[in-house]
Amino acid sequence: MTILEFILNNKDYLEDLITRSTYHSNAIEGSTLTYAETYAILYNDNSFKIEGKEPREIYEAINHKKALELVFKSLQDGVALDERLIKKLNETINRDIKDTQGYRTVQVFIRGSEHIPPAPEKIPNLMNYFVYNYNHDEEDIFTKIARYHIEFEKIHPFEDGNGRTGRLLLNYELLKNNIPPVVIGKEDRVKYFEFLKNNDSLKLAQWLKNLSAEEKERMAKFGYKE
Repeated sequence: MTILEFILNNKDYLEDLITRSTYHSNAIEGSTLTYAETYAILYNDNSFKIEGKEPREIYEAINHKKALELVFKSLQDGVALDERLIKKLNETINRDIKDTQGYRTVQVFIRGSEHIPPAPEKIPNLMNYFVYNYNHDEEDIFTKIARYHIEFEKIHPFEDGNGRTGRLLLNYELLKNNIPPVVIGKEDRVKYFEFLKNNDSLKLAQWLKNLSAEEKERMAKFGYKE
């Protein structure tokens, strides 16, 4: 049984993974939803009342779940990691919030970063090279995903949702290679952003490897066996 098959056939772990991934990835970007609120939104837990939250945060939770399900479905269907899939993931994340389609057409800036992303007219060529190089790179998997994750975030190809899209791509590649996924916790937000800021792909690669190993241990508690 592959890791993807285990995820999709183990309801408890599937809910656990989707809820944690959604909660932490959105919290990294500033969402104020609690873990319990996130679960209630994603799995219609009507026993839990959600009050005082912005509609945007609710859409962000729902959309992230749908985007992660798109990752699973694309892997099942053998869809290659290409520009079409990357755009589709971002459109799913932004649905009913910005409803953006395709790459950004405006200059954007990253809060808290000195790095200024490239001008919008450069994005199509940069992403074309990004995908080509990504799919022809045969280095160690964790070195690869770390290096390209940093590059993706520096290109910042979309108006919004670049971080969430990039983290989904990490797990797309890991699951494609039958490696446990990673969940970057909101408590590690500063460490994670430091790796990106410093272009430190070596430390990011080792960290992602450790997170994947931790996830494998968690999966075992849900019944996963190699």
